[in-house]
Amino acid sequence: MKGFLLRLAAKLAAGLAMVFTVATFTFFLVHALPGNPGDAAYESYVLGGMPPELARAKVAVVYGFTSHEPLPDQYLGYLGQLLHGNLGVSISYSGVPVADVIRAAVPWTVLPVLSGLVLSFLVGCTAGVVAAVRRNSRSGGLLSLSGSLMAGVPSFVLALLLAFLFHTLWNVLPYGDTSDVTIAPGFTPEYLGSVATHAVLPVATYALLAYGGWLLTMKSSVASVLGDDFILAAELRGIAPATRMRYVGRNAVLPLFTTLALSVGHMFAGSVLIEDVFDYPGLGNLLLKSIGNRDYPLMGGAFLLITVTIVVANILAEMLYSVIDPRVRR
Repeated sequence: MKGFLLRLAAKLAAGLAMVFTVATFTFFLVHALPGNPGDAAYESYVLGGMPPELARAKVAVVYGFTSHEPLPDQYLGYLGQLLHGNLGVSISYSGVPVADVIRAAVPWTVLPVLSGLVLSFLVGCTAGVVAAVRRNSRSGGLLSLSGSLMAGVPSFVLALLLAFLFHTLWNVLPYGDTSDVTIAPGFTPEYLGSVATHAVLPVATYALLAYGGWLLTMKSSVASVLGDDFILAAELRGIAPATRMRYVGRNAVLPLFTTLALSVGHMFAGSVLIEDVFDYPGLGNLLLKSIGNRDYPLMGGAFLLITVTIVVANILAEMLYSVIDPRVRR
């Protein structure tokens, strides 16, 4: 137990160092951009008739620092605001706190990302087992081919293809937004059904993109385990095929748990293009709009949240793997 806590503390310290590095990088990136946005906002407020002190205070509220102070002081002020959970105020959302804007967008990224990830993991691993066991048959070859094809398709190409087929050509699924605008939000069957149908295309895109990777990885892992001595011993002892396959599946799936946890963070980062194609108002779409609107506080907050997600996913992956497979703790 003590060793587990020590490893957890070390991982948390490394994760905090990573978040601190990204926050520092984001701060200096904003300052390195042409036409410092803090200075531009300050001059805009003053030209609009606002007293300099009030303009300086407003810039400090929006950006988390005052651009007329020395850079080290601005940096320390920014970190101080960050430690208090203050990400600043959005420019493109008329003064709404960045934390509130991000909080409203996060569920619409978590829902399709996690749904697509779980679906692709279950289907891909099952297909990988079949492809490995029947690797010398036509069905095994077709499954491997499907995995190779899906693993090589770019995300935006697949998203555009699904949108064209199921919305434009056949018009069987809705496109854009999270639900029908004529249905009032709430825990009603109509609203939940509308949310589910609007999420089908983004979820299908996430699931198909990840399916190939799971299938090929699981196939390789199962093929490796099938050659182990304990499987041959189980066969010689006359253990039933179903029981042997349970042994194979349990040992083959262990390496995939690390990849599963890491995929959560990567799919969050990969949501940018998919949400943009489907006009789905999640975190990735929010990040793109903040870049287009030069909303630097919102851009920094979105970057930071994606980074925290990836760091947390990495920590969970390493800690869970040591729990699932005790051999790595030796």
